Amino acid sequence: MGIYSAIDQQALLLRFLFYPRKWTRPAPAGAEDLLVPVEKDIAVGCRLYGGAPGHPWILLFHGNGEIAADYDQIAPFYQQREINLAVADYRGYGRSGGQPTFSGMVGDAPLIFEAIRERLAQRQRQEKLFVMGRSLGSISALELAGQYPGDISGLIIESGFISVTGLISHLGLPALGLDLSAIDAESRRRAAQIKLPALIIHGRADSLVPFSQAEELHRCLGSESRELVPIPGAEHNDVIFVDRERYFGAIAGFVEERSRSSS
Repeated sequence: MGIYSAIDQQALLLRFLFYPRKWTRPAPAGAEDLLVPVEKDIAVGCRLYGGAPGHPWILLFHGNGEIAADYDQIAPFYQQREINLAVADYRGYGRSGGQPTFSGMVGDAPLIFEAIRERLAQRQRQEKLFVMGRSLGSISALELAGQYPGDISGLIIESGFISVTGLISHLGLPALGLDLSAIDAESRRRAAQIKLPALIIHGRADSLVPFSQAEELHRCLGSESRELVPIPGAEHNDVIFVDRERYFGAIAGFVEERSRSSS
């Protein structure tokens, strides 16, 4: 958590990296909203899209301009592939309280993970659980992959990065006085310690988070089993839809294989 405290002190930089949006409408039929206490008087919202019993779950941490409710239209694509989806918000997003920070994201991720596991246990759901990070959500997903190697069946990163410092540098964001190299080195060290099977999906034409970020993450992960799936012609925010079959086919194949091999 400490490696991001210097970024959190840069108010202007945080305004460039977080785009919180409130949303309080109830979950659609078949879905459930869960509020996870993360600090006194602060809870973070999650939305669970359940399907048939026996199907594995993906806990997904979304991008910086999204909220969990945006996945009301996307969750059915996972369910068609026999995958259940749970999506976590960040502080200040959706129904969540507080203000978003990187330290908050890292510190809240284990609490969210434990709460999701507890809720599934209450439902008597014992399926395999995978963790996924899209774009900014890479930070939360990588944190959990490092902390819970025995409890997560696999790691999926979509349009992500190994360290937010690469994004700051690529976009030329204001980072006066920040030692980005120290943050980057610690992020690489942590990635090298992750041994979970990993799937990385990234758009070849991504101008926000360049494809080179996916290649770097693929190189640095300590996972013996890791795959990088490029989506030709895809930008940052259309990667799902440019080649939906390749995108969801890669995820479904990864989840199916890891669920079978870890049974």
